Amino acid sequence: MTFRLTTRPGHPTFTDLPWEQHLEDWESGRLVTPVRGISRHVVRFVAYGPDMYALKELPDPIAEREYRLLRELADRSVPVVEAVGVATGRTDRAGDVADGILITRHLPFSLPYRTLFGRRANAELWPQMLDALVQLLVRVHLAGFFWGDCSLNNSLFRRDAGALAAYLVDAETGELHHELSAGQRRHDLDIAEENIAGDLYDLQAAGQLDESVDPARITVDLRSRYINLWAEVTRDEVLPSADRWFVDERVNRLNDLGFDVSEIELVDSGDGWHLHLTTQVVEPGHHRRRLLALTGLDVGENQARRLLNDIGLYRARLERRTGQPVAEQVGALRWLTEVFEPTLSIVPEDERGKLEDAELFHQILEHRWFRSEQSGHDIGREAAVTAYVEEVLKHQADEAVVLDPGTRASTELPAD
Repeated sequence: MTFRLTTRPGHPTFTDLPWEQHLEDWESGRLVTPVRGISRHVVRFVAYGPDMYALKELPDPIAEREYRLLRELADRSVPVVEAVGVATGRTDRAGDVADGILITRHLPFSLPYRTLFGRRANAELWPQMLDALVQLLVRVHLAGFFWGDCSLNNSLFRRDAGALAAYLVDAETGELHHELSAGQRRHDLDIAEENIAGDLYDLQAAGQLDESVDPARITVDLRSRYINLWAEVTRDEVLPSADRWFVDERVNRLNDLGFDVSEIELVDSGDGWHLHLTTQVVEPGHHRRRLLALTGLDVGENQARRLLNDIGLYRARLERRTGQPVAEQVGALRWLTEVFEPTLSIVPEDERGKLEDAELFHQILEHRWFRSEQSGHDIGREAAVTAYVEEVLKHQADEAVVLDPGTRASTELPAD
């Protein structure tokens, strides 16, 4: 057999790793042990400077297939982990055939569901987690992908302005089609219900599930939310007229849910205008794209919505103060240099890296509102940041890369 290592540009070559050994036997100074979910395969993690990569061992054809699937899903703008490379044709030192290895980039600031449940009252997490999973499953199905193994364990979660965003981690059981039938979607939803119930009962057995959380009710809630979201994203509706306002209202509702529209069809059937929208899964979403164009900040969709709201308020204050209209681009750039960056600069350096800048700014805004409401007046930026750091941030774990106790931080490992 011929050993072949395929990697994508912009990442390490990984040639310094012990490819002639089975993955579970590897010994390398690059190995790190993050908190992670359960996998049916051997999975290990390596670090190159601040970047961390997951390596999963599985037979060559399956490794190559999953590599292609993850890349295709990313091209279709489904939230997935980034496929970086694949190694095939491996043999061990004795000359025996060894399985292939899929390489994916670890998603920064992502958390497995077990870690989330170990950090706060988990009964409060379910609405956010279900919304994130349902939105991911709808996105997957719109892209024509039959997942076949949707579960909490096969997803990663990132904080997104008080909500959670879910990412697909494991695609080896999936099938990519031009379009899924209703039957395929129902079957995938059935599998998701069964898997998630199993994940919940595992948590319950480990004593990590709040008594108020009923696994059976959660899975019913999952199906209900999926049906409602799918209907909202794909349904046709009858409009009283073809005025742009009515069409824009419908498009804006879909944008707010994180979906984009590629084509608008209006048919005059005599009883009103029938509106049909071709919905696409496009990342970044409507708000994320807008914020990126205005400020250069590339953040989560909910974070973008929150920051755009703050930009709008700041711009309105500028206009009231000057008595002159302020262009959106001008207002956004002034907000970036006069509000966003100065606020974050107050946070101590040793605490700032715990969260993404956008999430950190969002949480400071929330804390400022909370403390101002308590005080009966606006406490101001500096007081809000100081209070947030002392009361919240200092007690929060670093979420950039969650490592098991005793594992050194990836930034201390040798660079590429």
